[in-house]
Amino acid sequence: MKIPKGHQAIMPYLMLNGAKKFFDFTERVFDAEQTYLKFREDGKTIMHSEIQINGSTIMFCEATEEWKAQPANLFVYVENADASYKKAIDAEATTIMELNDQDYGRTCGVQDPVGNVWWITSTQA
Repeated sequence: MKIPKGHQAIMPYLMLNGAKKFFDFTERVFDAEQTYLKFREDGKTIMHSEIQINGSTIMFCEATEEWKAQPANLFVYVENADASYKKAIDAEATTIMELNDQDYGRTCGVQDPVGNVWWITSTQA
């Protein structure tokens, strides 16, 4: 099986009300890198975009009448959950679950400005 460079066998595809705001959030909080961007005919509405966060790809677009918004729950490993949580709150996320220690690591949950829930986790040494 051949998979295009920069892609994985399974990747989330999010249809969002606020695709640009989503990108801004991921760039600010997770240092996301935009690897692809295509606009609709109006030249400003995101038709298709791809970002990478630590080697994992997320595809997304602006929702339309035909393709309704479908935010998601996303689990992401980060170097430091406390620092990423602070960045998320500073980037207008709301707390779903406070930072706490679990057997699998330090974790928290936030909802981003366009409705996705991020489960932010760093492993414990």
